[in-house]
Amino acid sequence: MSSMAELLASAPFWVAVLRIATPLLLGTLGVLLCERAGVLNLGIEGIMVAGAFGGWLAVYQGAPLWGGVLAAAVVGMVFGLLHGWLTVKLALSQHVSGLGITLLATSLASYAYRVSFPKVDSPPTITPFAPMEWLPVPVLNQQTPLTLLALLLVPAVAGVLMRTPLGLAIRMVGENPSAAEGQGLSVARLRIGAVVAGSALMGVAGGFLTLAAFNAFYFNMVNGRGWVCVALVVFASWRPGKALLGALLFAFFDALQLRLQQADGGAEAALALPYQLYLMLPYAMAIVALVVVARRAAYPQALMKPYRKGER
Repeated sequence: MSSMAELLASAPFWVAVLRIATPLLLGTLGVLLCERAGVLNLGIEGIMVAGAFGGWLAVYQGAPLWGGVLAAAVVGMVFGLLHGWLTVKLALSQHVSGLGITLLATSLASYAYRVSFPKVDSPPTITPFAPMEWLPVPVLNQQTPLTLLALLLVPAVAGVLMRTPLGLAIRMVGENPSAAEGQGLSVARLRIGAVVAGSALMGVAGGFLTLAAFNAFYFNMVNGRGWVCVALVVFASWRPGKALLGALLFAFFDALQLRLQQADGGAEAALALPYQLYLMLPYAMAIVALVVVARRAAYPQALMKPYRKGER
């Protein structure tokens, strides 16, 4: 019990929590924007992979770090535009399109890497973002600027969705697209715009992994984070503030399982447990949280429902 209290009082532990939460928060905000407009985007896993590779490759080729962030966002926007065209314009299955985007984006990133670096044994490295040590906040000053960006995006996205005409229009096409059309709004443009913007955030979420968390591109580095983001949106009831809470909660258990593995490997460990039990801890807790929250979650009424102009 005392060791757990020491862990919770340890600044490095909370630094790890915030670092782990950053790509989850960016990706969750991206999914939230898409779903608020009525479009499920299961392409997030592949978009994060492509964003991670695109941002890293841009910096490796000489672009500044923020140029790499922009490149990751643009990569996400391209795949978001494709997903929006397939699901909104052509009214194809959002599930099938999203999974297809994931497979396409992942395969293209793998192919581009093999073509760009055909004879390397280990991934080339870049100089990533440095911690913001100039900040007077103890935990935040060990994070990179992308973490600060993710935190600032929470009130920004909430403000746009809840307090602006644009946000009202986005929510309207996700709840009642026929009413939005009756107000003279273009359902297709709003939905595609939301998907493109959300996919840009997904690309930046992937870019964080190569530009801040690590300094190279590795296959399987996204490691299911995209699917976690889809679940966190349900946990958050499609609200940006709760999305931050959900990302931090998952990151807390993920950081905790890493510390538990280290403690369990020590000579003083009273009971040696398989490491797989520790690995499943954050996912098990996420499932429990979803079961508790999902029953009373108010999802957008037009989510996953195609809409054609003139339909009632």
